[in-house]
Amino acid sequence: MLSDHQQRLRARFLAAPVVAPPEPWRHLDRTRRCIPVGGLQGVGFGVHPQTGVDLLMVVSMDGFGLIDATTGATIARDRDPDPDDASPSGPDLACPGIGVLVGARVRVAGLFGGGLHATTGDGWTVVVVAPEWPNDRVLLSADGGACKGPPGTSWWHVFHADYSELRAAGFSPSGRTLAIATSSDVTLIVRPEFA
Repeated sequence: MLSDHQQRLRARFLAAPVVAPPEPWRHLDRTRRCIPVGGLQGVGFGVHPQTGVDLLMVVSMDGFGLIDATTGATIARDRDPDPDDASPSGPDLACPGIGVLVGARVRVAGLFGGGLHATTGDGWTVVVVAPEWPNDRVLLSADGGACKGPPGTSWWHVFHADYSELRAAGFSPSGRTLAIATSSDVTLIVRPEFA
């Protein structure tokens, strides 16, 4: 049985519509909204060694992919990874990097566990709630994850996983990219460099 406080929180989250992220955040691709990835198991972040941009490593039933988080373009693909490395492993739940990340291990969050950054250095927070389990909602918060007040003031309901299972949601280490991964796709919410 839910307490009165829990019932109020549940009602607040259920009433919040899905909205565009607040400035300076934006969907990477305003027309497509997501990058299809069938059988997605997990995601992890790396940094391009020459340009410093965020890269998203995607682990799926169909191998590994490496996505440039500033464009959404796939820059490397391995459809047949070594079977010993095909799933995140070890105490850090990592996979070997591909493309420009060859030689590095990329920590992966998703079906096998792990997690992405829940906060940025300048105070943004990502919160996952499930007031209508099993459908998760991803909230972007500027109030430390308290999600107080009406939606659209200090917190925003930016994603509703009502068609696929949520695998992971979190920020890149730079704080410039928010990745939301489900079993069928990845949504990237990005912002320019911050001071």
